[in-house]
Amino acid sequence: IIIGKTDIKSFPDRRNASVDRFTFSFTIKDSPDFFINVTAWGNDRYITGLTNSFSIGDCVTIENALVATKDLEKGDQFSPATPSHYKLLVMEAHSLVNLCADMDTIDRLLPLIHLPVKDSTDFYPLGDIVANGQKMHGSVINILAAVKLIGETKEFTTDGRKGQRLEVKLFDDSVSSFPLIWSITYCCFNFYSSFKVLFIADAKITFDSFRGSMVATVNSRSIITVNPDTKEASLLFSYTKEVSESGALDEDETPEDVPVESITDVYTVRQLKQKAQENPEAFFGITYSFISKLDLDSSVSKVIRTRCSRCKFLVPEDMSCTNQLCPGRDQVFSAATCFDLLVDLSDHTGTLQACHLRSPMAEKTLGCTIEEFTSLTDDKRTKMKWRLLLERCKIYVKVVPSAKIKTGVRGTILACSLADPGEVKQHMSALLQH
Repeated sequence: IIIGKTDIKSFPDRRNASVDRFTFSFTIKDSPDFFINVTAWGNDRYITGLTNSFSIGDCVTIENALVATKDLEKGDQFSPATPSHYKLLVMEAHSLVNLCADMDTIDRLLPLIHLPVKDSTDFYPLGDIVANGQKMHGSVINILAAVKLIGETKEFTTDGRKGQRLEVKLFDDSVSSFPLIWSITYCCFNFYSSFKVLFIADAKITFDSFRGSMVATVNSRSIITVNPDTKEASLLFSYTKEVSESGALDEDETPEDVPVESITDVYTVRQLKQKAQENPEAFFGITYSFISKLDLDSSVSKVIRTRCSRCKFLVPEDMSCTNQLCPGRDQVFSAATCFDLLVDLSDHTGTLQACHLRSPMAEKTLGCTIEEFTSLTDDKRTKMKWRLLLERCKIYVKVVPSAKIKTGVRGTILACSLADPGEVKQHMSALLQH
């Protein structure tokens, strides 16, 4: 199975300087403990065709490869470190590389893509990299982290050949955002599905003076394992899933809430959804909508939640954080109790589902404190619900496009009050004319 792959490079032929030879390398694995590097050589057409014929994660058969001893003084120091003293050479004249067609073999090999090539406990938490700062400049280390955000691809040219790079933002329980610069060659996986955890073997750490911070770079020595099948990765996976669903990660990437008096743009629900699809940035707006779902009379645990102050995990009744990766697990426990409601907003154009209504805005909207709410009878909670439910409200909302949830949109209510009928008529008429 292919577990690593580099970009194409070219060199003048030693026998004929007017002709270029082309090469790229890849790394193959056929058992949990053994993997080896393969270097392919040939003309431009052969190498381009070969590198396009398979991707990381594909299973291949290789015929008539030449076995050669590794030479760390002639370029092999730039290849992934392997347990073998040898490497394989694939030559245009007599070697073949084909996709494997035997399903039994493929089924046996596929799980190997999830086994890191280094000790699964041998990695730096992102917090340690940040704490050490420029002392780590130039270091080559292993990282276990989750993918938070994938940036736009950017073009670059090296030795006359064009390529693409992108920036991936990583996070773990110690750091909410850390940049990783990645060549497009390594992006063969569907990173756009949620909650990907990566084990990056031999990432280079440098200080980026433009950002003023440390940066990790994937290079020709790096091997990346996606969703590693390890205990450490399983713990991180659980943590990332929880904080992603809580919305904490989206909030980190969005602008701070602005004063509601500075928000003037008015939208219908359909326009809010449409803008979120067309624009990846968070934005603010006003909508004159009905609250069409407000579960105040459900169990109190669905209205009021207690979360760990440090990792945002929901805290059970025994008031201790159960997250094994909580950055405050060695410190005195701290928690915050607040309103944490999901409400639906509806108008004549549609419904914006599961908008967050949290403290302190929830207290202002409901007109009561947490203590007062918990002391209310079921009948009084129902009356409070119907005071707002299906009433036209003026709602200030922050909308965050998010691929992590089904609707693709995460809304947060910044202010909510019963709307003035004259004001509604004026704005709705303008929207209809528009």
